[in-house]
Amino acid sequence: MVDEIKKRLREEIIHSGMTTVELARRVGVSPEMITQYCTTKKLPRLDTFARLCRALDVSADYMLGLSD
Repeated sequence: MVDEIKKRLREEIIHSGMTTVELARRVGVSPEMITQYCTTKKLPRLDTFARLCRALDVSADYMLGLSD
């Protein structure tokens, strides 16, 4: 499940056209944290996850792999 979340997060960041710095600013975390979410087993806190979904304009169900 963690790998699916990381994969979808990377895809959505690319699809959004935002830089890591811009996304981090919108979400309220450091660019390094965005990178960690995409490359390590580290997952965002629930409130950060919700802000990521909003910033990327995707549903939480999609990001979690519960829908396509």
